[in-house]
Amino acid sequence: MQVRTRHSPSFGVARLVLAAGEVARTGSEAMANSYGVTSSSARGAGKRGPGRFGLGGGSASEWSYTAGPQGGWVDVAPSFPGDVHTVEMDGRRGWCVARRSWLAAAGTVRLDAGWNGFRELFGGQPGFLAHASGQGQLVLACCGALDVHELQPGQFVTMDAGHLVAYVDTLQCRLRQSEQGRAQSMRTGDGLVVDFAGPGRVVAQSRNPHRMTSWSQRGGSGR
Repeated sequence: MQVRTRHSPSFGVARLVLAAGEVARTGSEAMANSYGVTSSSARGAGKRGPGRFGLGGGSASEWSYTAGPQGGWVDVAPSFPGDVHTVEMDGRRGWCVARRSWLAAAGTVRLDAGWNGFRELFGGQPGFLAHASGQGQLVLACCGALDVHELQPGQFVTMDAGHLVAYVDTLQCRLRQSEQGRAQSMRTGDGLVVDFAGPGRVVAQSRNPHRMTSWSQRGGSGR
């Protein structure tokens, strides 16, 4: 799968270019696709099977697109206005991705919310992150502008969990409450921050999708 982006950075669209018989998976139904590409949806929380990302926990529906003998393309876009970012998975390093931020992936990439590395962060609870592994393109959606932090050894950064898009799983990190007495949610990341220690990359977004949704539901009033 190849990824071509357009309309960035404000209203990013990713075109997934597929070879004959190649599969792409998306977190929402595509905007459009070329004639001859077939699609199917995989609904139902907590169920896994061939071709499923296994996000579960009430995640959005997942869609699978398969190119015909002539190949084809699929266009996908984030739910919120913002940029799109492509990660080339090399089969060696994994990425931890905010569930709301995964937009699409090659059929050779797997996302798993039950990754063992999340036990220290979330314990037995379903958290706001999923783990990406495998080889191929992983496309991330940003709410607002994209921001990338390249941490060197000995460098640290603290990130509001709602502004987190993804990070390399080799980074050391710690999840904690942003302030004493504030309500927090492992499911959305609200009220939580993540401390990171380099080396490694952290991808962030300038807007918090959960707060944007709340703001919209209030009719755009208040903070």
